Amino acid sequence: MTRFRKRLTLLGSTAALVAGALVPTQLAGAAPAAAASDYQWVALGDSYTAGVIPAAGDTFEVPRDGCERTDRSYPQVVDRDLGSLLDLTNVSCGAATIEDITFRAQEPIGRHLPPFSEDPDYPFPPVPPQSQAVDPGTDVVTVGVGGNSLGFADMLLNCLQQGSGSGGVGTPCRDELAHTVPDRLNKVSAEYGTMLATLHERAPHAKILSVGYPTVIPEDTSKCRYDDWEQFASITQGDLDWLRTDVLEPLNKVIEKASGDHDASFVNLYDSSRNHSVCDSGKWVEGIFAQFPSEVAFVHPNARGHQNAADHVTSALLNAISPN
Repeated sequence: MTRFRKRLTLLGSTAALVAGALVPTQLAGAAPAAAASDYQWVALGDSYTAGVIPAAGDTFEVPRDGCERTDRSYPQVVDRDLGSLLDLTNVSCGAATIEDITFRAQEPIGRHLPPFSEDPDYPFPPVPPQSQAVDPGTDVVTVGVGGNSLGFADMLLNCLQQGSGSGGVGTPCRDELAHTVPDRLNKVSAEYGTMLATLHERAPHAKILSVGYPTVIPEDTSKCRYDDWEQFASITQGDLDWLRTDVLEPLNKVIEKASGDHDASFVNLYDSSRNHSVCDSGKWVEGIFAQFPSEVAFVHPNARGHQNAADHVTSALLNAISPN
């Protein structure tokens, strides 16, 4: 793109930018050659983008809009590192579905997660469809969404209920829900493609980066202690294996394929986070609670998980705005 080439000449060499992407923490104290932000970046997504939980930082909207964007979520981390190069508009929102990004106004839930937590400010007014933040002047879009369209939170709740009293034995959740998974994944695929087409239409010259989901459940689920509420509580080991292999890993594959089919680049967070699941000692994703019983997390990345995402998104952003 011609305008990318013209702008990049003001920012120093491409080699310097790419080298910086490999060590993104070094960028915080060193401003690029440009005197002001030049690239318009819009961050879209659900709670895995917005942050949402206290372990991912403090919310910074005043007054609260219920989307629960936190100051240690990956868009905000990247913004602090690359803020003189990229002008961020972050409209990500907890509990967002693909349709909430594409065309539907969303009613945010804040931290209202009965039966685990009640939000005193709930209900919140609707927020516009996130795609409305994207326009012909947008240079790059990041989007991380799909889990809520799949119904993953409801599946987790079901698995908690089905596993209660099981002693960790069997696959009661798989037995009840497995037949629904193909349709769920097909729904995500179709909606994701429509969303990407909409974003391309709204910003014809923008590069689009689809951000996948990190590892949540380890390959060795014997690490997961039954009835530990800072892990997966009453979900059985067999159901955790099923959720990993038949639900979460296929979800990432669906997002990656839809991205390839609609001229978007896929940012893989899964491989780099394999040893940092909910059940690992150095976890980047919290369990049902980050601290039981006071701090609900409901299986969301903490600040370390968002830092890993920021590292990968930083590299992808710099590649996106570099000349071909």
